[in-house]
Amino acid sequence: MKFTGHVKDLAPDMTEPVAAYDAADLVSEPRLVVEPGVGARVAAVAAPVLEGMGYRLVRIRITGEAGCTVQIMAERPDGTMQIEDCEAISNALSPVMDVADPIQRAYRLEISSPGIDRPLVRRSDFERYTGHLVKVEMAAPHDGRKRFRGLLQGIEDGHIRVVREDAKPDHKGAQELDVLLPIEDIADAHLVLTNQLIAESMRRGRDAERERLEQEGVLPPPPPHAKKAREKRDLSKTNKPKEKAAKKSKPVPQNTKAHRLAAQNKRAAASHSTEGE
Repeated sequence: MKFTGHVKDLAPDMTEPVAAYDAADLVSEPRLVVEPGVGARVAAVAAPVLEGMGYRLVRIRITGEAGCTVQIMAERPDGTMQIEDCEAISNALSPVMDVADPIQRAYRLEISSPGIDRPLVRRSDFERYTGHLVKVEMAAPHDGRKRFRGLLQGIEDGHIRVVREDAKPDHKGAQELDVLLPIEDIADAHLVLTNQLIAESMRRGRDAERERLEQEGVLPPPPPHAKKAREKRDLSKTNKPKEKAAKKSKPVPQNTKAHRLAAQNKRAAASHSTEGE
C-alpha cells in the first residue's frame, strides 16, 4: 500500500433531495463540473465504488499537504454525510485505489463531507441552492473575465444564471448584473458561507435528525398536519420560483363625461333626422 487512510470530519451539509429526483437518480446523476488530469484518473476509480455503496462523488482534490494528499469529497443522495460514512468509504476504497494505482507516488487518502460552503457540481446542486450566494471560476473567460460572485438563479439550457454582486460599471457606466455562464466552461463553483446558508443548513440538519429518529421509532411519528407542513416547506425550497402573475387590466369606465356627451350628440342627431322627415 502506498497511502494511509484518513477521515476528515467536516461540518456535514444537511440537505434534502431536489423534488424532481429520487435517490437512485441522485446517486447516478453525472457531474457537470469535473477535474482534469490526475484528478480525473482518481475520479474514474473512486466514482464507481462510491456509487455501488450508495454515495455520490462530489470532488477530487490533490494537494502537496503531508507530501501528497488525495481528498475525496462524497455525500449521501440526500446531501448528508457522517463520520461513519467516511470510515466505510475509506475501508472500501483503499484496496481498490491500491490495485488501480492512479497516482505514481506515495499519498495520503482523505475522505470528507462537502461542508456547508460546498462545491456545486451537478444540475441538482444548482437547482437545490437557487437563491444562495455563489462564487464561480470559469475555465474559459466569459466576456473577458473568469471570476463571478452573485446570487444563483438556477439553470437555463446548459447555463447557470447569476445576478452579480461584484459587477462594476463599464466604460459607458452600465453594469451587467445578470449573466448566463455555460456549465461546460466552469472550473469551480461553490457556495459562499452566509448567515442564511448556515441557518438553512442547521434547520435541515434538525429535520433530518428528527426524521431519522422517527424512522427508528425513538420518536413518535409526526401528526398528519405537521407532516404535510414539512413536505410543503421542503417542496417550496426546491421548486423553481413561479413567474409573476400578469397584471389584471383595469375595467374601462362606462359612464364618463365623454360617454355622456357622445350619447347626447347621438340623441340630438336622431332628433334632427326625425324633424327632417
